[in-house]
Order: sequence, then C-alpha cells, then structure tokens
Amino acid sequence: MSPWIQAGLAGAVAATAWGLVEPLDQKWFRFPYSDIAILGKFATRGEHWRAAGWAMHIVNGAVAGLLFWALFEWIGTNAFWFAVAFAMVEHLVTYPLTVLTDRFHPARGAPELPAMSRSGRAFAQATFRHLLFGVVLGVLVSI
Repeated sequence: MSPWIQAGLAGAVAATAWGLVEPLDQKWFRFPYSDIAILGKFATRGEHWRAAGWAMHIVNGAVAGLLFWALFEWIGTNAFWFAVAFAMVEHLVTYPLTVLTDRFHPARGAPELPAMSRSGRAFAQATFRHLLFGVVLGVLVSI
C-alpha cells in the first residue's frame, strides 16, 4: 500500500477512535464539549448534525494524516513519535482558536458546545484527545 494512502487511512481511523472515545472522556473530564458537535453544528443544526460532524471529523483526520506524512517525509525521524509530536503541536497551535468558537460558533451555548477557551478541563480533554489521535496515527503508520 502507498504510504500516502496508509497515512490518510490512519488519520481517518485515528479520528474515528477520537470520536468514539468522546462520550467516555466527557465523563472522565466532567466537561461536555464534543468535536463532533463543533463540526456538525457548524454545518447544520438540523437533526443530521451528528452525521455531518462525524463525516467532517473523519475527513479532517484523513487530511491530518496526509499533512503528517508530508512533514514526516520532509523531516524524517521515528514515525510513531513524530505522529505524537505532530498531534500535540497541532493541539497547542489551534487550541487558542477556541476563543473564536466561544464567541462566533452559530451553536455556541448548546450543551455540547460550552465555552472552552478559559476551561482547564476543556484544555486537558483536548490534550487527551490529541494524544490519542497521535498514538493511533503513529501505530498505524508504523505498521
């Protein structure tokens, strides 16, 4: 299999794992935010927001997998640890954008979209999710 296809599929699988773990980590971190809801309720607030959110989340994961692979081919190193570092750097770079979500998201204030930018729980939860993504991505591209 082409390493590009493998990386894209690995990213999609890692995003799926992330989405499947959301209900558990919402209980663990006692914070209800959902990336599936952020995406889905941005696309629609109709009854199909969850399906839209899942589709967008999986596509984002595949794109992230491809971006990871492009950087990995350029920089080179251990694929597993590079995937974990890639996910954590992406988290640290994009987390400040939660200020925009808190202020401008069309469904802000919905139960799955509480204010995140000043929440330590939200930051810890997002850190956990990105770490999970990086580990799954790293394992799958290292096979």
